Amino acid sequence: MRWWPFGAVSRSKVSQRHVERSRPSPAPIADSSHIEETRIRAAYAKRQKDDIRYSYFSMGNLFMMQEREQRLLALLKRNNLAPLHTKKILEVGCGTGYWLREFIKWGARPENITGIDLLVDRVAEARYLCPEAVKIVYGNAAALAFPDATFDLVVQSTVFTSVLDAMMKHQMASEMLRVVKDDGFILWYDYHVNNPWNPDVRGVKRREILQLFPGCRIQLQRITLVPPLVRLLAPYSWLTCYVLGKMPWLCTHYLGFISKELQVSSIARKASG
Repeated sequence: MRWWPFGAVSRSKVSQRHVERSRPSPAPIADSSHIEETRIRAAYAKRQKDDIRYSYFSMGNLFMMQEREQRLLALLKRNNLAPLHTKKILEVGCGTGYWLREFIKWGARPENITGIDLLVDRVAEARYLCPEAVKIVYGNAAALAFPDATFDLVVQSTVFTSVLDAMMKHQMASEMLRVVKDDGFILWYDYHVNNPWNPDVRGVKRREILQLFPGCRIQLQRITLVPPLVRLLAPYSWLTCYVLGKMPWLCTHYLGFISKELQVSSIARKASG
């Protein structure tokens, strides 16, 4: 469905019936969100599985993954989130669990990690691929069944661009802010340009991110050289990809952190007044 490099779907190893029996019932949400759920499921059903473009053996994909990993680890360290072994982490739209396994590789404890996804086959695949201690549930990120201020880090990677309904986006953003701790962060990785070949997705620009998370401190940096260009150049020269990737106008994604720092400060000032 998408042409960016991350989160490709592979074949499910666990039966769908098992997930249907064990999945929790998602909390009720607005009718428009139910319509959007149906559209998203249909869009992902059309997506090609096991696309070679998203393979570790694709030099372009490998370049993009390693660049993102390097930049993200620097962000985590800069914002005092390292080490990760005590941090509680939630990923919304976790897919087959790629990010969940990456955080384990970076030092997070499996029992502190939770993933949620709207697609049953992805939940099944993630449960198969991730350690048993990782909690992976079926549900809609617009109605999270977690208490307030539960997580140190809430992750979303190329999820908001798959949601076209404005109300559902705002519900998702509100829920992410609700479940993240006051001193925690939302990790944002998503593209800000439209894909002319894919009408099922829409880029999220900085202005929209500011509207989705009003009153928050937002740190964003441009990342990920135009994927078709990376796939063309990476087999021949990583140096060329690295140099071109330093040009923000050639980068298709935002990577950054969102925190309630400004909201919390404002509430504290009102309370003291």
